[in-house]
Amino acid sequence: MLAELCCKRHPGLRNMLTAAMCVALLGCLQAQELRGHVSVVLLGATGDLAKKYLWQGLFQLHLDEAGEGRSVSFHGAALTDPKQGQEVLAKVFESLSCPKDVAPGRCAALKDQFQRLSQYHQLKTVEDYLSLSRDIEALVQHEGLREAGRIFYFSVPPFAYADIARSINSSCRPGPGAWLRVVLEKPFGHDSLSAQQLAAELGSFFQEEEMYRVDHYLGKQAVAQILPFRDQNRKALDGLWNRHHVERVEIVLKETVDAEGRTSFYEKYGVIRDVLQNHLTEILTLVAMELPHVNSSAAVLQRKLQVFQALRGLRRASAVVGQYQAYSAQVRRELHKPDAFRSLTPTFAGILVHVDNLRWEGVPFVLMSGKALDERVGYVRVLFKNRACCAQSEQHWLGEQSRCLPRQVIFHIGHGELGSPALLVSRNLFRPALPSGWQEAEGPPGLRLFGGPLSDYYAYRPVREQDAYSLLVSRIFHGRRDSFITTENLLASWAFWTPLLDSLAHEAPRPYPGGAENGHLLDFEFSGNQLAFSVPQPEQLVPGPASALTPSDFQLLRTKYRDSPLVTAWPEELIEKLASDIEAAAVKAVRHFGRFHLALSGGSSPVALFQELATGHYSFPWAHTHLWLVDERCVPLWDPESNFQGLQTHLLQHVRVPYYNIHPMPVHQHQRLCAEEDRGAQVYAEEISALVTNSSFDLVLLGMGTDGHTASLFPQSPTGLDGKQLVVLTESPARPHHRMSLSLPLINRARKVAVLVMGRMKREITLLVSRVGHEPKKWPISGVLPDSGQLVWYMDYEAFLG
Repeated sequence: MLAELCCKRHPGLRNMLTAAMCVALLGCLQAQELRGHVSVVLLGATGDLAKKYLWQGLFQLHLDEAGEGRSVSFHGAALTDPKQGQEVLAKVFESLSCPKDVAPGRCAALKDQFQRLSQYHQLKTVEDYLSLSRDIEALVQHEGLREAGRIFYFSVPPFAYADIARSINSSCRPGPGAWLRVVLEKPFGHDSLSAQQLAAELGSFFQEEEMYRVDHYLGKQAVAQILPFRDQNRKALDGLWNRHHVERVEIVLKETVDAEGRTSFYEKYGVIRDVLQNHLTEILTLVAMELPHVNSSAAVLQRKLQVFQALRGLRRASAVVGQYQAYSAQVRRELHKPDAFRSLTPTFAGILVHVDNLRWEGVPFVLMSGKALDERVGYVRVLFKNRACCAQSEQHWLGEQSRCLPRQVIFHIGHGELGSPALLVSRNLFRPALPSGWQEAEGPPGLRLFGGPLSDYYAYRPVREQDAYSLLVSRIFHGRRDSFITTENLLASWAFWTPLLDSLAHEAPRPYPGGAENGHLLDFEFSGNQLAFSVPQPEQLVPGPASALTPSDFQLLRTKYRDSPLVTAWPEELIEKLASDIEAAAVKAVRHFGRFHLALSGGSSPVALFQELATGHYSFPWAHTHLWLVDERCVPLWDPESNFQGLQTHLLQHVRVPYYNIHPMPVHQHQRLCAEEDRGAQVYAEEISALVTNSSFDLVLLGMGTDGHTASLFPQSPTGLDGKQLVVLTESPARPHHRMSLSLPLINRARKVAVLVMGRMKREITLLVSRVGHEPKKWPISGVLPDSGQLVWYMDYEAFLG
């Protein structure tokens, strides 16, 4: 615009001086454009991911952009108090490393410069976000710059996303003319429904173009080279990259480590959700997509989406799954599961995928990943058909020319015998263009890869190896959205994988010993649309009790107990069933009444249920749920023996329940515990009457003690067993003796009562209570019978069968 104005006012050569001034002014404005300041805010700055990878990536960004004259500042943010947070960052900055070609003295100066550009902020409240925004504005003004944009990197658990997003949207957006980019780490949901809900929640705060979902495998150098390689070698590949010439595509990520120390995460996700649904599927789209005519982020993302739309639906026969033998024992130890626990979580999977379009029809894409395997390696292998027959024996073949040798293109992601990222192209295929920033590679003498010596390939490796996060941070800074996951592509991926995950949910994976001992046990073959293990399942891998049962040996049993429905199963299946039933009741109540009132018992039995609800039920309507306590010990709410403290530890801190929907029992008032003059029981009863229609909870969860008590209603005590009181103070035979409890009449007003009974210790009382009638003074649990609602018993096999 400015150049056109200059030319109109001073055309041609008539005023060379004025034209030169116009050009100079335009140059000044372009320089000012480069002077735009970018603020990078790393949320969760003191966490493991940040310390291991993200600060190093930001340091590399500083090295790259400072050299280009761009102005960038860095803001670490976390819940940690300022002093402790600054100490953590100081140690992180000490550990940062420079590229190998940077001299030590120069590196020290660069690290010092980076530290001066970095600040720490404690972010807990909306006011903290406002303060951060003011600090950024003050910094920009002090330096005489204009604000170009802000990057917020969410290195925090997904359950924290919504609150942080709300605070950024309301209090920390940049001003007009500046952009906002928010960066999100996986997991992006657990299945289709949870991914949709998370996407909708984030979409209420951010525009689609503002969100950058990270799959760090897209930053791996070999993966990032797939599209450039295809583009630079279009002439050679156009006739080969299709169903007529490609025999199959293998996308593999193998690990030698197991899940020890991470079983809490792995139990919820397993190998398919952890690796295949995201990393390997993203790589598949890069291999299978049509190359766009115009190399733009939007065009690449659209072509990737077209691949998802062409994927053939997965069936149970599309997969083989395994589990290394020590896994269940690790879960029992780390998650305090009972001795009978057997996990159904796969730690190995092979999946057969087909892309039903003209280019790839009939070509098998084989995705494989697993833990405790024989080697650590990742690669993408495109194997071409070979119709050549050589009359001479192999010893007379010319290695670089013989068409009888395998023909393949391999994107070697890392590790393995090669030990680094690499690009390999069979010499009997074509000579590829040398990738930018890559050089010809050499390996140790005698190295063989994928059926031949390294000399059979044109081999290239990066001139400078770069970690994935450094590459991705740079692409975020420059707005390269094609290296990230859009909402549309994310939901398409989950829609593809969820049916298979559902079909595998209750199936026991094949056990394997781990490491080199696996032998051929995990080899599999495909035929048509089906995969199957090549080796039959052995009877037993290691010596053990011949009668040991796995969860798949039993289905959920449904029968009657005390004339009410009974559900019985192995503990983990029982907890999953109860959690699903509670969620179904919640969804139904919210749909009809707009809220769900849930009263929960304390103690050890519900802990597994709380954990299941917290981490495995992303569609639970927590925002519309009111949580009440069935009973409480007369101890301060922060005391480890407090039922509320157990609820807080195992459930509340992991889900987003509005604080005004949480109703602890008022056992601690005026610095006294359960004093009658404080009227705590009456106060709780009045709160229930005011908020719960007809004082009828939608669902009450109870347990059963070995003496037949339930809630804090104990044998040989008439308190709370009848009468009009809704909430009562009671006496327990065990410490702490003083308790507060919902009364039996109030419990029996509920629309549904669930009684959870678990463990061999409960077998005797379970048998006894099955034979007695309505005798609540002797066995309070026998008085539980909802007036117009439903009673359902949930018992594990040990409590039910002994």
